[in-house]
Amino acid sequence: MNLLRKWTETSLVLRILTGMVIGAVLGLTVPGWTGIGILGTVFVSALKAVAPVLVAVLVMASIAKANGGLGPRFRTVLTLYLVSTLGAALLAVAGSTLFPVTLHLQDVAEGGAPSALTDVFTNLIGNMVSNPLASIASANYIGILFWSILGGVGLRLLASQTTIGVVSDFAGVITQMVKWIIQFAPFGILGLVFTAVAENGLDIFTTYGRLILLLVGCMSLNALLLNPLWSFLTTGKNPYPLLWACLKESGLNAFFTRSSAANIPVNMALCGRMGVDQNFYSVSIPLGATINMSGAAVTITVMTLAVAHTVGVQVGFGVALLLSVIATLGACGASGVAGGSLLLIPMACSFLGIGNDVAMQAVAVGFIIGVVQDSVETALNSSADAFFTITAERKRERQKQ
Repeated sequence: MNLLRKWTETSLVLRILTGMVIGAVLGLTVPGWTGIGILGTVFVSALKAVAPVLVAVLVMASIAKANGGLGPRFRTVLTLYLVSTLGAALLAVAGSTLFPVTLHLQDVAEGGAPSALTDVFTNLIGNMVSNPLASIASANYIGILFWSILGGVGLRLLASQTTIGVVSDFAGVITQMVKWIIQFAPFGILGLVFTAVAENGLDIFTTYGRLILLLVGCMSLNALLLNPLWSFLTTGKNPYPLLWACLKESGLNAFFTRSSAANIPVNMALCGRMGVDQNFYSVSIPLGATINMSGAAVTITVMTLAVAHTVGVQVGFGVALLLSVIATLGACGASGVAGGSLLLIPMACSFLGIGNDVAMQAVAVGFIIGVVQDSVETALNSSADAFFTITAERKRERQKQ
């Protein structure tokens, strides 16, 4: 018990960094020990399994117990989500214009992709009204939010306080389970780093180095400059202490899990420690995992313009601006699976008159560099969910003073 207590009292970030180092060393020295990778698979699977249930019960309990005052905060966080995503797309346009890259397009990727923006929103609406139990089983968060909000309103109007208390207690039990799972994050990160290093090594940087640098550069500038700017304009306070906390505790975990869904429990725990109202963050965090997609907007824009540069399509200012809006709207409807933003590249390319066969080759390139692109994209998306949620809460605190 003393050993367990010392383990839990040690900084989680320090434990995760230790796991990263050990995983990288093992990946380089004993890449054949594939069993080590199971640690990562188990950790991510556990988080993905518990997250839909956590969101469903927390949202229902929060709506049932809500005492008002959430509206202004939701307006603030929704505005931040959308403005940051559009800003990321515009930044990607600027980066692609200043540092244009071309692709080596060879093999055509297999798989379906949306052909128009209407397809994206048709799928989004269809997911929203899908079977509630199926939504939980498949981690369809837009569907989970829709039905949980309806369930919470029903509880608020019709259920007794005893029933609402039972739902709240169940939400507390699931939250505690999540806390236990998060304590094993260092072992999970060790396994994930081992797998990434053992399977990919460093060769990926030599072939697609310029494209990776452009993507990572745009995402980094968005995380380190634009997002803090939106936060400062909202609260009037120095945003960087909060930013570092979100990047350390949320971004680091999301980078290696490459799953916004798996990072929902991590973000909720972070918001709880930061003193955010549970009734607020239990809705804003899963909503952010669905529509707050700055990294996806960067990926769609950069990859689309890279295809345009490759095939010789000239993109003027007005067209680039419209492309940014399309990338923003498409990113908000991007699939939550790994590489979901890549499947929206053909849609954006069609806006520039580029055929699907050529565009799908860019999707294939995206999957090749996904070990870097998707990791950074998820870290940006998911850490920003917590960052903007806490920003909205602090705006309300400032207004009360």
